[in-house]
Amino acid sequence: MYTVQEFYDNHKKELSLALEAGGEGLDRRIRKPEAHRPGLSLTGEMRRFETARLIIIGRHELDFLRKFDTLTCKTRLSEILTPLTPAVIVARGRIPPKELVELCEKQQLPLFRSPERATKLLSRVAFLLLEEFAPTTTLHGTLVEIFGVGVLIQGDSSVGKSEAALGLIEKGHRLISDDVVKVKKNEHFQLVGSGPEITRHLMEIRGIGIVNVAHLYGAVCVRPNKVIDLVVKLEEWDSQHFYDRVGLEQKYIDFLDTSIPYHLVPLKPGRDIVLLLETIALNHRLREMGYNSAREFNAKLIEAISKREPKRLRRRIAK
Repeated sequence: MYTVQEFYDNHKKELSLALEAGGEGLDRRIRKPEAHRPGLSLTGEMRRFETARLIIIGRHELDFLRKFDTLTCKTRLSEILTPLTPAVIVARGRIPPKELVELCEKQQLPLFRSPERATKLLSRVAFLLLEEFAPTTTLHGTLVEIFGVGVLIQGDSSVGKSEAALGLIEKGHRLISDDVVKVKKNEHFQLVGSGPEITRHLMEIRGIGIVNVAHLYGAVCVRPNKVIDLVVKLEEWDSQHFYDRVGLEQKYIDFLDTSIPYHLVPLKPGRDIVLLLETIALNHRLREMGYNSAREFNAKLIEAISKREPKRLRRRIAK
């Protein structure tokens, strides 16, 4: 449940929000990631008015309300301020009408004031609410950025995820989060990974303990979040398991109803996992640009076979 109090705490500095009235209603629930200006609803036209959205009142609404006497103004405002209304924000730093302040105090409806223009405030609030309401999940793994590609390294405990990430960081790549990755689907249906605040920039290396990557390698080797482009699962080499050696078919894994390219990489002594991860990331970038090494090799192989078939036929005819 997302409340007005949480919205106020998270975004009061960004939106320059000041609480004017209705402070007792800060525990009101925000049910929809939407905001709107009442506009036509102030004239009494309520057929398409949505009561559960956050209301933003701009200069035009205030000028319109000033045309009415106190009773009419209260009547028009009481029609749009319902128990489902989460909060009201007055734009351009305007002083709210006393009728609005009285109604908000009476209904315990939070009333804020912001110096931002109503149009900008409307789009910004809608964007922030969409971010807050975006589907989220938590994954076990280490998220790193390799050549601009977000790679989530997964695998069983002690398989070597953190050590692989540390080797990548030493080569100039960047860490987003180790062990726990918070994933959120944005408005572009991309999965954005980040780390918990308490473990940000920290890694746990068995035999060493907790290390701060930002302190050891500098701020250039960390970043707060990154879109997850690839998932690589590390596992111990199993001689009974068949591992893909060509890569014609791209495998995918689903998180939050979103498919992400997936690679299974077996580990055994002597394999340079850092080099393998770099190669996977670079190969992914080539595929994104339309170049597929496996398909090109397959096409050349088919062409070579087709050229040899007529020669075999001619030899059989000659015999």
